[in-house]
Amino acid sequence: MPRVRKGAARTQARRKLLREARGYYGTKSRHKQQAKVALMRAGRFAWRDRRARRRDMRSLWITRITAACRMRGTRYSLFIHGLSRACCSLNRKMLSQIAIEDPNTFESLIALSLKTVKA
Repeated sequence: MPRVRKGAARTQARRKLLREARGYYGTKSRHKQQAKVALMRAGRFAWRDRRARRRDMRSLWITRITAACRMRGTRYSLFIHGLSRACCSLNRKMLSQIAIEDPNTFESLIALSLKTVKA
């Protein structure tokens, strides 16, 4: 049997790797090994930061809801506790959006939550 070399497949793999690393600085966009290392590193950072972004967004929503609650004379924790006891299944993203765009609805939600807590 003749010896098989990876000619075309190796070239395609290298080309794919360098295509993904296009725009990277210096040799990271030109040399296969440097590009491979840079792509692995970039992938790890991307994975980590997708999770960090979710944490950051949740804290932003909580900050907005807290500010809206304080403007209406109640606390965030009391508000959320009242909503959970009232079986209101709005998430924090929606609550912060309502607080910004529709203050009247948010006030009615606060009234509902306080009524549930007091009862």
